[in-house]
Amino acid sequence: MSSAAFNLLQLVLIVVSFFVIVKFWRTGLYKRYRALLAFLSYLVIYWLGALFFSQDYRSQAYKTYWEVTQPMTWFFSVWVVLELYSLILERHKGLASLGRWVQYAGFAISVLISVLALLPKIETGGARANAVALYYYPIERGVDCGMLVFLLFLLLWLTQYPVPLSRNVVVHSFIYTLLFLTNSVGVFGQMFIGFRPSPVLTFALNALFGLGILAWLVFLTPKGEEIRMTVPRFSEEHEARVLEQLEAINSTLLRMSKK
Repeated sequence: MSSAAFNLLQLVLIVVSFFVIVKFWRTGLYKRYRALLAFLSYLVIYWLGALFFSQDYRSQAYKTYWEVTQPMTWFFSVWVVLELYSLILERHKGLASLGRWVQYAGFAISVLISVLALLPKIETGGARANAVALYYYPIERGVDCGMLVFLLFLLLWLTQYPVPLSRNVVVHSFIYTLLFLTNSVGVFGQMFIGFRPSPVLTFALNALFGLGILAWLVFLTPKGEEIRMTVPRFSEEHEARVLEQLEAINSTLLRMSKK
């Protein structure tokens, strides 16, 4: 796969992301999806910066650029997940608060396990040649594992509980989960089976990421905020019973948090 093809794809990603940003500002959707807007704005800036290194992505300059920007990528990715979680449980503050702390603990445990797995290399001096990258990889694995578990939990929540949500939130949930899984194929493949994506596969995954951004552009609309929907289709009696149980749990958690 030529560098020209990657550069062209990167330009397409920048343009599509820019249109999403403009749409959010013009329609007022940015008020509901601030983290998503910030994430896309960051990606535009990141991709524009990466174009300066398009002739040699193996250069020391690009390596430094990646090391500086990677923590920001983690930050914005986690922020989008937290915002998504808050949108799904905005009517259940008690559950949202509990789940947020569970997520923080999950991230911390995942990162800790990844760092502990790296200790043998550090002790034997294996981390000297490329120290920053070797420290970053376990953190990235930890963050990605924590996000994966949490996103799958959100999808399970959406498919098991008839909580009325705006169509935008439901669509956004599925789009971001698919994008995250697509973007993390390389990380998880290398983590579990030692697989490194080929240039062709990397190009295909980036193209799928672009389709996800295009889906945000097409399907997130002001009208989508007004349309209420539930993913599972249950009988009215069953839905009322499940929602009553959720409200009881939520009320209990709220009372406990105030003590």
